[in-house]
Amino acid sequence: MTDIEIQKRLQEKWPGTQVITEDLTGTKDHWSVTIISEAFNGKSMLDCHRMVKALFDQDIASGDVHALSIKTFTPDQWSKRS
Repeated sequence: MTDIEIQKRLQEKWPGTQVITEDLTGTKDHWSVTIISEAFNGKSMLDCHRMVKALFDQDIASGDVHALSIKTFTPDQWSKRS
């Protein structure tokens, strides 16, 4: 899976979402993904992570994605981070 594919999937699901990807090993199967989206407003961190993970469950099951580190923020949370 490529960073473009990850970004596209997230942005198709939640238009206006910002996505920052990092290929942790250079093998395109270990990813760190930071997602900033209005879709996370009013949701717990665990719920946000579940929402994101659900989009990649098949890729994880098939082995196309071996590891997925997820960080989620609302735009307000993102603007206030240190």
